[in-house]
Amino acid sequence: MNRKRPSAWQQYKTLLKKDLQREFRTKEMVTSMGIYAILVLIIFGASLGQSATADTIVKISGGLLWVLIVFTGLLGLNRSFSYEKEQSCLEGILLVPMDRSVIYLAKATSNLVFLLAVEVIAIPLYYFFFLTASAPSETFLYMLIPLFVGTVGISGVGTILSTITVNTRGRDVILAVLLIPLIFPLLYAGVSATGAMIVGADGCWDTFTVSLALAAGYDVVMLLVSWVLYDYVVSA
Repeated sequence: MNRKRPSAWQQYKTLLKKDLQREFRTKEMVTSMGIYAILVLIIFGASLGQSATADTIVKISGGLLWVLIVFTGLLGLNRSFSYEKEQSCLEGILLVPMDRSVIYLAKATSNLVFLLAVEVIAIPLYYFFFLTASAPSETFLYMLIPLFVGTVGISGVGTILSTITVNTRGRDVILAVLLIPLIFPLLYAGVSATGAMIVGADGCWDTFTVSLALAAGYDVVMLLVSWVLYDYVVSA
């Protein structure tokens, strides 16, 4: 009797469920990313606590938050395919007759979920330690929008680069060397939009709108390119 082939949506849910269940069971990736984020915050505190004023910290907070996200994300992306490599799971998945782009979408989604989970903890801690000395601007909460858009882009681009570097020596360094230059337009736009909302100065909405549009456009283009190329990348 012929069995009906699972749809792409069912395959996506199965792969995503696999990643989430493994992480909920071991908590390896989220725990390591969370600890790393806290260590970065400690370094920020040691660097800024003695000399920077409250106004200065507010002005550079957009950049500091993105430093926190990018380097924490790099740690998670380096580990995203480690289990598949160690247990040879990726080879088994590739034997299944399925669209390879489904693998990309599932892995990118799981990376996004893990990074957002760490941000939910790290961003309030950053606010508590560095921004409570000054009153928040009226536009402060809008800075979550560019942070989310940027996290989507980092997760999407980082997933395909993590696939490329998983079998290379020194993949931790190689991934950083590839990722940071490639996401520079996203970082530039994200820092600008985030900083504008934190500071809330005159003209902040113009800066926010233009920068957010650039970040969203980058996400659309790069995610589509990654989705199209993933079949070639994972099969190479």
